[in-house]
Amino acid sequence: MTIPEFARKCKETARKALNSKDIFVMALIFLVGFLSFGLGRLSIIKEGREGIKVEFSPEILTGAAGSIPNASQNSDDKNASESEFENVAAKEGKYVGSKSGSKYHLPWCSGAQRIKKENEVWFDSKEEAAKAGYTPAANCPGL
Repeated sequence: MTIPEFARKCKETARKALNSKDIFVMALIFLVGFLSFGLGRLSIIKEGREGIKVEFSPEILTGAAGSIPNASQNSDDKNASESEFENVAAKEGKYVGSKSGSKYHLPWCSGAQRIKKENEVWFDSKEEAAKAGYTPAANCPGL
């Protein structure tokens, strides 16, 4: 017996054993079961998830670990932390460039974090950086 003959014989047997109404009922039961299983999985996944927490860490922005108090302080110390952060930003500037480069970055951009400390050039404004011949970095959002 060849494969096409075997397939034809299986189809004939299936037609004799099942009519179209039986096939429809079986397909409906199968699809309802699949849908129920999928919805059950989705409800478990959604219940088990925690919300996303975003924590502000001034150390990341300035690159000066230990010079600014931890961001998880109580609310009384929050104003002190903000003023200390502004003092550090005022000492260094708001924008940083490299002595050997032509682009300036915000301190927390990836390009700014790759600049060695001895090669950093700090600017207080975009205008100051432009006067020194620097242009904004394209990969630094916010410039």
